[in-house]
Amino acid sequence: MAAGEARSGAEGVGRVHVLAIVGPTAVGKTALGVRVGRALGGEIVSADSRQIYRQMDIGTAKATPAEQAAVPHHLIDVVSPDESLTLAHYQALASRAIEEIWSRGRLPILVGGTGLYVRALLEGWTIPQAPPDEALRARLEREAEVHGAEALHRRLTEVDPEAAARIDARNVRRVIRALEIHAQTGRPASVLQRREPPDWAVLRIGLTMPRAALYARIDARIEAMMAEGLEEEVRALLARGYGLELPAMSGLGYRQIGMYLRGEIDREEGVALIKRHTRRFVRQQYSWFRLDDPAIHWYDARDLDLDAVLGAVRAFLARP
Repeated sequence: MAAGEARSGAEGVGRVHVLAIVGPTAVGKTALGVRVGRALGGEIVSADSRQIYRQMDIGTAKATPAEQAAVPHHLIDVVSPDESLTLAHYQALASRAIEEIWSRGRLPILVGGTGLYVRALLEGWTIPQAPPDEALRARLEREAEVHGAEALHRRLTEVDPEAAARIDARNVRRVIRALEIHAQTGRPASVLQRREPPDWAVLRIGLTMPRAALYARIDARIEAMMAEGLEEEVRALLARGYGLELPAMSGLGYRQIGMYLRGEIDREEGVALIKRHTRRFVRQQYSWFRLDDPAIHWYDARDLDLDAVLGAVRAFLARP
């Protein structure tokens, strides 16, 4: 019956319908995705830039084995911690997964809090063909370390003011990527990054809650991660040779626990840093998923009415 509900929407003209569940970390997106997937015959496509890494399960809050058994998940455990997945590659993999899920008569459910992934995919960003230049990146990273992130951002302002206006100076990785694109192509990234949205019908559902309640939930989740073995997970990654300089290891939890394991801070300070940086990350997420965005249908995660959500999704699937 559940699969039939999704399949009925896939028959006929066959226009792809996509449900996107977005919102800040720890708000309950994964749990809702699984519940909707089970009820309506869906499959989840992850939109989380940390869950792409293998061997990094606890700190990235991946769906549990039981959740993954209940509803198929895609784009989890795609690369090793010392490998990279470009935005263009993610976009291609996610697009293909969504098209294939729909072609099987199932509902594609995009779930995640990485705003860059979600918007690039659903808005059809054209990603410039500029492969990573590790030597250039290393030079720019050293420049940021020596002269500060603001100096690197000012350099971007000189060659691509539009991109600089969009990118927070503290987001050194994105600043470097924009400079890399300009260096390789001779053209501003903002000019090359056109948008050609895919011909999909998209329903965006957002989960939120008052900030104080969300912060309390985040603190509880981090304490649970520590109890579940986050320290042991980081220790094992370091033992396999995955150093803290890797982009994968810069994620929330991994760098802070790594610093503790190297004796740079104590354990209590490491946990406190994870909580503080996660709160900062939440503020960044709300800049991607704005509460006043008319395209997102927001629900309070504290007293979520699953029947209301399912009703909205069924009505969406019934539209041509």
